[in-house]
Amino acid sequence: MRKGAGIGLLGGSFNPAHGGHRHISLEVMRRLRLDQVWWLVSPQNPLKPVAGMAPLAARMASARAVARHPRILVTDIEARLGTQLTIDTIAALKALHPEARFVWIMGADNLLQFHRWAHWRDIARAVPVVVVARPGYMGRSQFAPAMGWLRRYRRRSPASWRSWTLPAILFVNAALDPRSATFLRTDDPDWADAFISSPSGKLALDRKG
Repeated sequence: MRKGAGIGLLGGSFNPAHGGHRHISLEVMRRLRLDQVWWLVSPQNPLKPVAGMAPLAARMASARAVARHPRILVTDIEARLGTQLTIDTIAALKALHPEARFVWIMGADNLLQFHRWAHWRDIARAVPVVVVARPGYMGRSQFAPAMGWLRRYRRRSPASWRSWTLPAILFVNAALDPRSATFLRTDDPDWADAFISSPSGKLALDRKG
């Protein structure tokens, strides 16, 4: 990795991955002129129930099928590092790749519960936080509990992110994408079994993404 490479980190369950993940990754990559976006497929989000969570292998496979871009890297590094909390994952990645410059990407829906994340203020002190519009959430996200503290650190110019002092938060008003993992699971509760066991299942998920 070259010195100063800009890497976006998009963490999530990817249960399953869908085109919305790809859409926001490419939009942030373009706006911030990032070199790569890494999809951090979580072994188990501590804020989400275990019930209904597909095996990590199925979620990784769905992410690889949907990513379809040479600069989007799908990784299970949290499972390999043994980290569960975002702050610990960021610290480990910064130690492993001191030459890189990381930013954290999240949808506006996640900002509403950001104050529930362990050490959330330290996350914003460690890396810039980029919030991407999601249908029905962008307006509400401005009044998220975490914004009571984060609002003073809002930035306006994506291209200058490397020069920001931290904490820093940026809102990206990209074209809204309605796709969601919840919809896909409702539409096909057995998506994970089909994806792993059948090429046709994989193709079906690709079409939905």
